[in-house]
Amino acid sequence: MDFQCPDKNCHLCPRLLEFRAGNEKKYPAYYNGPVEPFGSLDAEVLVVGLAPGLNGANQTNRPFTGDYAGDVLYPVLLKYGFASGCYERRKDDNYRLINVRITNSVRCVPPQNKVTGEEVKNCGRYLTQEIACMPRLKVILTLGSVAHNAVLGVLGYRKAAYKFAHNAVHHLEKHHLLMINSYHTSRYNINTGVLTEEMFEAVIQNIKSHL
Repeated sequence: MDFQCPDKNCHLCPRLLEFRAGNEKKYPAYYNGPVEPFGSLDAEVLVVGLAPGLNGANQTNRPFTGDYAGDVLYPVLLKYGFASGCYERRKDDNYRLINVRITNSVRCVPPQNKVTGEEVKNCGRYLTQEIACMPRLKVILTLGSVAHNAVLGVLGYRKAAYKFAHNAVHHLEKHHLLMINSYHTSRYNINTGVLTEEMFEAVIQNIKSHL
């Protein structure tokens, strides 16, 4: 099976399509489309986020790139050997992932950073395909409860049986995978102390211990 990204003019979600049209007029230099995943399909770790940020990934067409959340995520991955180069908040920097791939539950930027269940469901076809196309995949890191539930949904697990909790490890036995949770590396979570850099580093250390 070959993985294919959503079409640049994907029209599955009317609300996101309308928002995209407005952004194309407001920010004509932005990418303004379904953001492509970052990293190799041969990676053992898949990081699943929520959705692109308006002035970050929606602009750069690389997950978390230009977003505050990426300012937290990318340096920690580099620190623990999951990346090389220097993260400079743009797609053409020399930052490269090592044994990690990054994607989102919903590939298009949503209004107010909030997605609907229908949008997660619509984009689930791409997440299903992406996971199926990763032959060496061992660990899925979900950033936030939306990503957590999206992964459970596309793989066919009962959500009630796998409660989201920071740094929790869930055994997805049918697929021989581990799913590890983290609070999202969003500005809000960092500013309110819901997530600290030390807490996020503990998650990445946990992942390394399972590889």
